[in-house]
Amino acid sequence: MATPSAHASGTFDLGGELTIHRLGYGAMRITGDGIWGPPADHDAALAVLRRSVELGIDFIDTADSYGPFVSEDLIADALAPYDGVTIATKGGLLRTGPGQWHPLGRPMYLRQAVQMSMRRLKLDTIPLYQLHRIDPEVDRDEQFAELKHMQDEGWVRFIGLSEVGVDEIKAAQDAGLEIATVQNEYNLGQRKHEAVVDFCEEEGIGFIPWYPLNAGKLSDSETLEEAANELGATHSQVALAWLLKRSPVMLPIPGTSSVEHLEENVAAAGIEMPDRIFDALDEATRDDA
Repeated sequence: MATPSAHASGTFDLGGELTIHRLGYGAMRITGDGIWGPPADHDAALAVLRRSVELGIDFIDTADSYGPFVSEDLIADALAPYDGVTIATKGGLLRTGPGQWHPLGRPMYLRQAVQMSMRRLKLDTIPLYQLHRIDPEVDRDEQFAELKHMQDEGWVRFIGLSEVGVDEIKAAQDAGLEIATVQNEYNLGQRKHEAVVDFCEEEGIGFIPWYPLNAGKLSDSETLEEAANELGATHSQVALAWLLKRSPVMLPIPGTSSVEHLEENVAAAGIEMPDRIFDALDEATRDDA
């Protein structure tokens, strides 16, 4: 059996300049329970990160809040100095315990966050830095201005936003930001951000769907089972293949703490999904848009 490769997912140019393969890896699950503290098996977490690169993944997404700080430290331990690998991280969420997340977008906090991420990741410039959430308690233009400051200082190369609508992306653009990516919850079972996907495609903005393996109400359906049987794939692989076909700007980042599961996810890049299967799955979940 051929070794799976993320190269089969095709490529996308971040910011119109930096070429990555479209299937990446999300490094949230290599932390402890509740995305809090270290992983149960430190060496296994490093093995997953290193294997992801061996499988052709050259885009790894993390955040300072994962652990907190644990995911970034592990990535640096496993992969620095990142030969040919693009690291994306996020800031703007405060952690107060397992499973607890709070937006914090005060400019001084964001400035500290990016500097600390640079130190942990052992980077002079972070390739892609994303505002994890727009803090509703802070003027969003102040948050956008701080992101622009980070870029002007050379701390970050490209800027992204997370969990935003089209109006917020436009507001950031109006504030002078060139938005390279948007990271929103989106998958076969959660279609609420259809308008954002379409806008990103029009603008050439990469769309990073988090929680990409969720098939929602289709999980036990005949439609998904028939698709999986015809494609010779698992349900999760069908969900990933559907995302990759949905838009050329789609950049799925399935995460896992298992090498076996990682290899299964990467194999989805090689699935060629016929239009009729894509359309059947799309129609079955379109009501969730």
